[in-house]
Amino acid sequence: MSKSKRSSPTPVSEEKEAEEYIVETILDSRINAKGVKEYFLKWIGYEDKDNTWEPEENLDCPDLIEAFEASRGMKIKEKEKKRKSAGTPTLPDQKSAKKKNDDKKHGFERGLQPEKIIGATNSSGPLMFLMKWVGTDEADLVPAKQANVKCPQVVIKFYEERLTWHSGPTDETKPE
Repeated sequence: MSKSKRSSPTPVSEEKEAEEYIVETILDSRINAKGVKEYFLKWIGYEDKDNTWEPEENLDCPDLIEAFEASRGMKIKEKEKKRKSAGTPTLPDQKSAKKKNDDKKHGFERGLQPEKIIGATNSSGPLMFLMKWVGTDEADLVPAKQANVKCPQVVIKFYEERLTWHSGPTDETKPE
């Protein structure tokens, strides 16, 4: 049984702080702006309009998460396999279109100045930053190792914005 503590999609009495709901299935995942992994959930007994994004830390359904991640990993591998084994002949126009896309520069190769890091992911292996560039609305995934060297202040700012400090006991809360 997959349970999760979360606020209710419909109002409940104020006596109950956190209801337990049962996850039917995990539909998607993402890393939010604060760098927290979230899953898009379908709840048992609720309609699709009640599906919600929930932080991984609120969930108590490790089997569903594991199955979802394994399924996602297999889908990615299948797509890569199809791309590599796409031995179908292409027309000359298709070849030139592919070459143009391959020639397009990404990340720091474009010579643009980084404005800020929008998010981070390690879903493809190494840590990657989604970088917003000065003077354009485009963003690229760039390796974190490269960003650490080429724009350390932007990286530091990204991490500082996501820091949460937990203070120790105050004089009022210290035992006497």
